[in-house]
Amino acid sequence: METKPSEMTTLTAVLEKLRKQHNDNEFTPKNDGFTTSNGKFYKPEELTIIKTYRFEGASDPGDSSVVYLIEANDGTIGYSMDAYGVYTTHNEDENYDELLKKIPVQEREEQAIFH
Repeated sequence: METKPSEMTTLTAVLEKLRKQHNDNEFTPKNDGFTTSNGKFYKPEELTIIKTYRFEGASDPGDSSVVYLIEANDGTIGYSMDAYGVYTTHNEDENYDELLKKIPVQEREEQAIFH
């Protein structure tokens, strides 16, 4: 059986795939956990990182971002996004990295996530 190369080569492609599956919930850090656009609050231990994507800017390696695909224990799937280094978007959320470290990781194949 021939395997297709991954289509997930851009940030836009990942977010569009999530949107098409109605899984474009953004997990945003708040206090000691994450909230989603539907107003639910999750503690890190109620979440699992199921896939991590890293993207580097074509012209500037400093223009890089990371997207974490996250599944909550209630089945909600979404993402949390950050830029690397000096471009980080979570400066005001000093505990963002600490919160991410508390989320267990169970990497899944894209086919299992995007069906």
